[in-house]
Amino acid sequence: MAPIAKRRRISPEVESPPANTANGVSSEEKIEDFYRNAAGWDLEQDYENRPRNLKKKKEETRLPIKTSEGWVEQAPAVVEQKEEDADSFLGSGDEGEAAEDDEDDEEDEQPEVPQISPREQILQAKEELARVASMISEDPEEHIGQLKKLQVHATSQNRTVVKLCLATQLAIYRDIIPGYRIRPVSKEELKQKLSKDVRKLRNFEQSLVGGYHEYVKALTRAAKKSGDKNKEAASVASVAISCACTLLNTVPHFNFRGDLINILVGRLSIRQVNPDFHKCVECLETLFRDDEDGNASREAVDLLCKMMKSRSYNIHESVLNTFLHLRLLSEFAHRSSSTRTDKDEDEPSVKQKQKREFRTKKERKRLREVKGVEKEFREADATVSHEERDKNQSEMLKLVFVAYFRILKQRVPQLMGAVLEGLARYAHLINQDFFGDILEALRELVINTEAAEQALAEEDEDASTAPRNINRESLLCIITAFALLQGQDVVKSVGSLHLDLEFFITHLYKTLLPSSMNPDLELSAKSLRLRDPDGNDDEALLPQQAKHKINVQTTTVLLLRSLSSVLLPPQNLRSVPPLRLAAFAKQLLTISLQLPEKSCLAMMGLLQQVAKVQGKKIAALWYTEERKGDGVFNPLRDEVEGSNPFATTVWEGELLRHHFCPQVKESIVALEKGIVRSRS
Repeated sequence: MAPIAKRRRISPEVESPPANTANGVSSEEKIEDFYRNAAGWDLEQDYENRPRNLKKKKEETRLPIKTSEGWVEQAPAVVEQKEEDADSFLGSGDEGEAAEDDEDDEEDEQPEVPQISPREQILQAKEELARVASMISEDPEEHIGQLKKLQVHATSQNRTVVKLCLATQLAIYRDIIPGYRIRPVSKEELKQKLSKDVRKLRNFEQSLVGGYHEYVKALTRAAKKSGDKNKEAASVASVAISCACTLLNTVPHFNFRGDLINILVGRLSIRQVNPDFHKCVECLETLFRDDEDGNASREAVDLLCKMMKSRSYNIHESVLNTFLHLRLLSEFAHRSSSTRTDKDEDEPSVKQKQKREFRTKKERKRLREVKGVEKEFREADATVSHEERDKNQSEMLKLVFVAYFRILKQRVPQLMGAVLEGLARYAHLINQDFFGDILEALRELVINTEAAEQALAEEDEDASTAPRNINRESLLCIITAFALLQGQDVVKSVGSLHLDLEFFITHLYKTLLPSSMNPDLELSAKSLRLRDPDGNDDEALLPQQAKHKINVQTTTVLLLRSLSSVLLPPQNLRSVPPLRLAAFAKQLLTISLQLPEKSCLAMMGLLQQVAKVQGKKIAALWYTEERKGDGVFNPLRDEVEGSNPFATTVWEGELLRHHFCPQVKESIVALEKGIVRSRS
């Protein structure tokens, strides 16, 4: 190999000056300058500007080894370097930087944790809601814009905060809502010039209506989750329904009343009975009782009837019983049907020409202006107009009758009792031309109850279906049939309309003996008792439904009402035939032996009234020498007059003289004295 040639130096060599020359600097002076300038050096800055010294991990490779199975590669061994960096102040700088990188990665991977706990959110929401509520209550016109802050809390993810927000808004709106309905501003009114006070009042009213509308929307959304499986959502829905009920009862005159009623009607459309359901029923009952002009009641009745029709009347009977709280039962005086309402004919509609006074054109113009101003004042003062109230009540009566008659035609089992009670209460308001159809429907119902009773006697009713009190339904049919004729011209009605009530009288006579054996004869809807573990109890007598039953009268009271209508009619008292009186008197004395104490006393009281008025017609039951017929008495005959009551005697009186109740003993003695008195 040939030797490598040395490179030639191109630049000339510069001779260094001597150490002690005048132009040069000695080494001692350089050292002194070094120590003199060392204090001003920025060592940290120099360290930061230096490049990083990245250390690489060294791996030690190993040769394969030969075994009996062949060559095997050995795993490489990693050499750990424990040498510390000389430039690091606190050990190795690489380890610190790696730890920082690991922490950054962990922070990126972890989800965002809420900075405020739910408990702290509730406390902060309470403080904020209280502050905003106090500001609005102090000066509503000035701080009406704070309502938007309350709407923000209504969208919170915390259910407790949402409930607090809904309740706070309820308290605020109850305080600041005026006593009149705010109408929308027209485009022409927006262009008008207003004073400062009027502009301020208009801004307050429009802001109030806008905020209240959003609040009602929030209540509607929350109330739809009533009965949800999610308990938190169901609790919010319960609060929303309570707020809607409170607003409807406290400010029924204000805007968006229909939306509030829709919330209640939507909940009542579900047959699931819970506290929210009872709140809605009680709210509507209070609304019907307290409504003076009838506008709110008419709107509620209209929505209820539409809901019932859409669900094919598959509703709870408590919803239908709310109609019995309408004020038209006590205030409305015109008879109506499902299509029209009768008005008084003597009401003058047009003034007679001779009574008009002569007025000039200027005076007539002035009177028109005065009437317009008075009309505005009446609207502002919410004065109730009798004409408007009668119009609303007549429309409500039509809607109620339409609902009742459709249920009668469809024969909805769980609603028949409520419909019959309603017809009995509204009987004095039903048009006479409609009696025939109603009596025909009632007759079919009685026939159906007889068939259902026979079916129940043959086989037990399915436990999954709601039990029916058939005896109660038949008594209600009879009461309704006779109540239709009360307060009207009975002779004219029966003669001209060909109304036949013999069917109901015969059915009542046949049900006397079975009714006396009923163990629940004196139990009403308010009676508390244990459920029979071996049988099906009447749903109407259960304690949980007691306060939601409209007709709380016992079966004994219904029986007495039916008997009074037959034996002691309010009109044509003397027209009752003697055979009917004697047959019922004999049957009542017979069932008194099996009746409980209070029911027995009630029957004795009814017989005393019959003896006082019709004593001569039934005296032959006590005195055999006055009989005019012969034969055998048969109490099980289908015809009342065919039972031949004068062929027997009232031997039950001798047993009732030994009754365990002293009042019953006195009653039977007073009854016999009345018979003796009637003969004299």
